[in-house]
Amino acid sequence: MASYGSNIASRIRSLLDEDKNLHIIFWLLLYLFLVIIDYNEEFVYTLVKELINVIFFAAIVYINLLYIIPNYLSNKSIFTYIIVLAVTAAILTPLKTLALYLISSGDTQLQNSILSNMAYLFLSSLFIGSSSTIYHIVRDWLTQQQEKKELQNKTLQSELRFLKSQINPHFLFNTLNSLYALTLKKSDQAPEIVLKLSEMMRYMLYECNEKEVPLVKELNYIKNYLELEKIRHGSKCKIDFDVNGNSDNKYIAPLMFIPFIENSFKHGLNTSLDKAYVDIKIDIINDELKMEIENSKVHDVPTQYNKRSGGIGLVNIKRRLELLYPGKYLLDIDDDPNKYLVNLSIQLI
Repeated sequence: MASYGSNIASRIRSLLDEDKNLHIIFWLLLYLFLVIIDYNEEFVYTLVKELINVIFFAAIVYINLLYIIPNYLSNKSIFTYIIVLAVTAAILTPLKTLALYLISSGDTQLQNSILSNMAYLFLSSLFIGSSSTIYHIVRDWLTQQQEKKELQNKTLQSELRFLKSQINPHFLFNTLNSLYALTLKKSDQAPEIVLKLSEMMRYMLYECNEKEVPLVKELNYIKNYLELEKIRHGSKCKIDFDVNGNSDNKYIAPLMFIPFIENSFKHGLNTSLDKAYVDIKIDIINDELKMEIENSKVHDVPTQYNKRSGGIGLVNIKRRLELLYPGKYLLDIDDDPNKYLVNLSIQLI
């Protein structure tokens, strides 16, 4: 019994902590509304009458929220729930009728009117109780949606961190190896590599932690990435990057393209002996962004290089596309014997 009482007390605290101000404002507004529509010459009587109405309305609402719904509706006993709610309204109706009857003493006609309207009092209590059920269902749905959104955001952040961890080691080690080779040769390109790598790391560590980043910065990150790849691969490959359209005042999820681009170098140029190429085109038309990446591929490369669409990076990016741009993107991957083609279209709004 003590456990049951503490459970009820816990529900009351939870309800008040969650919606205390909302409840107070609702009952005050309802009270004022009832007083206004029922206003007559007996103003004091109206105030007391509507106070009784509000008290009994509040009684069935909180009995419903704190006891009936948790014990019956939450257990999917809908029929039993309806019966219990109706019985509660039936029990409260005579008590409410008695209270209204007592404050109407001295007015026999008014007392008789109250007694004849017991059915109306019952239906109004049942209606208010049912309305609180709708409120409970809507509130729970909104809470679930908020929790779902928060979980989705946490998932996106963890997947973004995972994506960074996938990009950093592979690219960083290759770039450092190129930098080391250039420093041995005392090449003038070494400072340029350091500067571009610094810009990229700053972007990844500090600027792309938000859900969206300026498209201009994302494109600049890609440009730096490709410049470093050009230095690393030298004249043995052809790398083209073409951007058409206005990227100002547009935003996109960070690191959305780099897994596709990195994949082109990792499984394209690195496995091609000659005539290797990576061709990247980005077209920005109003609020739509289209990206096409085509790279060379050796026809008889080992099997592990051909299983590209199943790589961790691409699985990760497909998941991010589904979460961030549901119904707003198209992704088509064409894996031919001699080339690999990716077409991605995203609605930025």
